Amino acid sequence: MIKLAAAFLVIFTANILPCLALEDVHTVAQAVDFHYNHLRTLETQFTEIYHGSGMDRTESGTLWLEKGGLKKPGKMRWEYRSPKDKLFVSDGRDAWFYIPEDRQARRTDARKLDDLRSPLEFLLGKTQLEKELSGLSFAPDVKPFAPDDVVLRGVPQGLSDRVSEMLIEVTPEREIARIVIDDVDGSQTEYRFSGQKENATIPEGRFQFKPPAGTETVEGIEP
Repeated sequence: MIKLAAAFLVIFTANILPCLALEDVHTVAQAVDFHYNHLRTLETQFTEIYHGSGMDRTESGTLWLEKGGLKKPGKMRWEYRSPKDKLFVSDGRDAWFYIPEDRQARRTDARKLDDLRSPLEFLLGKTQLEKELSGLSFAPDVKPFAPDDVVLRGVPQGLSDRVSEMLIEVTPEREIARIVIDDVDGSQTEYRFSGQKENATIPEGRFQFKPPAGTETVEGIEP
């Protein structure tokens, strides 16, 4: 009888634990969605770390995001300050990439923009984690920066030919503190966020860009 009960317990545990884990992931994902879906704007400090193609690069600055409407795309502005000044800004129609020391500004149609900033739409509250990330699950093998954070993993829909895995670190407040993107070519891009300011007023001009006098304008943004 005891052996039978023990066997039943093993079978029950093996079947119920995955369901509980899935429910927990579902709960966390829904809480993150709820948090960001209620934001209109977001300002945050960021650090961008890249490893790949024989190089290591760390850059930092300030990111501003503004959610778009039903038919209006979102807006973003990345101001890099270290190790050198550069700017990426999109008003939802045009996207610009500008490095002052190069005296060159590249422009492209924001609707056709295809780079790794696209997963950052999670921070605009325009996506649902469980729909946008295939195989969403906890990543217990990845150590979070803060002990109370949890790390999720999945593969972005539509990017499986480029991205092998994405990690998202979530705080107890259901803020996204870190996003790690592993490319199929072995390179990795990591974004860390801190000092997030929610729903602050952002001047409209922050998402606009006019090339300074003497700046060459080139069509198309290099990958």
